[in-house]
Amino acid sequence: MKVVILSSLSWSLINFRGALIARMVAEGHDVVACAPDEEPEVLRKLADMGVRFRRTPMARAGTNPLHDARTLLHYLRLFRAERPDVVIAYTQKPIIYGGMAARLIGRRRFFAIMSGLGYVFSDEARQRRWLRAAVSRLYRIGVRRAACIFVFNGDDHGDMLANGIVTPGQRVMQVPGSGIDVRHFAQAPLPGGPFTFLLVGRLMRDKGVGEYVEAARLIRRKRKDVRFLLLTRPETENPTGYTAADLRQWREEGLIELLPETRDVRPFLASAHVFVLPSYYREGLPRTILEALATGRAVITTDMPGCREPVRPGVNGLLVPPRDAAALAAAMERLLSDPGLMESMGQAARRAAVEIYDVDKVNAMLIDAMGLRSGPRPSAAPAPDPAAAPLAPEAA
Repeated sequence: MKVVILSSLSWSLINFRGALIARMVAEGHDVVACAPDEEPEVLRKLADMGVRFRRTPMARAGTNPLHDARTLLHYLRLFRAERPDVVIAYTQKPIIYGGMAARLIGRRRFFAIMSGLGYVFSDEARQRRWLRAAVSRLYRIGVRRAACIFVFNGDDHGDMLANGIVTPGQRVMQVPGSGIDVRHFAQAPLPGGPFTFLLVGRLMRDKGVGEYVEAARLIRRKRKDVRFLLLTRPETENPTGYTAADLRQWREEGLIELLPETRDVRPFLASAHVFVLPSYYREGLPRTILEALATGRAVITTDMPGCREPVRPGVNGLLVPPRDAAALAAAMERLLSDPGLMESMGQAARRAAVEIYDVDKVNAMLIDAMGLRSGPRPSAAPAPDPAAAPLAPEAA
């Protein structure tokens, strides 16, 4: 069968869907990967996998209806030219406009991978009801004829029902996120030296960066030997983004050590004792948490949709209320004072990654649900190295 996969950023085809694409190729399918940008390294890796690339123009963060109409038109042209049997879309605009195009062309099985509902459905946007209603309506049109909608947590399905995005009769299946390559993200021994916390995420308020900094401030009043690492990238156009002045202030106070955007987070995960993500963004299932679990690190995160999904409190990590820096600091101090608990949590984290979130197991679920298994389980085609793609958490 011919499969077209729609994305909003080319590197995500490798970083988040590379193993799934490799599995589809191994099953004998003709795969066409689409994105609005053309990163040469991504195109080379796709070609090495035997995957063709088609550019599909899109204003990723824009709201101009004319630009979105152009995206829909390009999808229609794409489907007419490629005549796919199956269309798979992930992130907001590919799902909405890819779903519309698949309906208009007809006789194409359409699957949506909802990696998270995003900012519009978070508490930060609760006053913008008109925007939520508009996005819900667009989603509803896009997924109305979807053969299946994959979600990463149970909360998203409930909110999709509540906002009229799906009906009770539609097929919605929860899967363990995008999965994680537990061979690439191998278990690493705990480091020596000062106790180190690490946050990996975009430089946004609703990612809990401010709470992380404030928790660092509270802990440093008692202990000066603890390190707080922040691996991030600026979000200058995001309404909840922090400024360069904020970063300068934190550095001058000696609260955090700022790490630049990287193509490989593994060394930084290995250098940390505990991973922290105090997000109150509307996550699907944060990839960064799965990477930390696979590395064998205890996780402190918020009791929020998506974030809480992979954490068993007291077993492989701790959950704290969102927007509560004092509770976050208390959780950090609990692990600071009990290295044995931190170590046992790290072991449990690795087990969860291997037993539940292994990308091969997740992709087998997706392949079966989409009817793309062509025979007995094959040896998977070599997936591309995700370290070749820059850090950017998966976003809706």
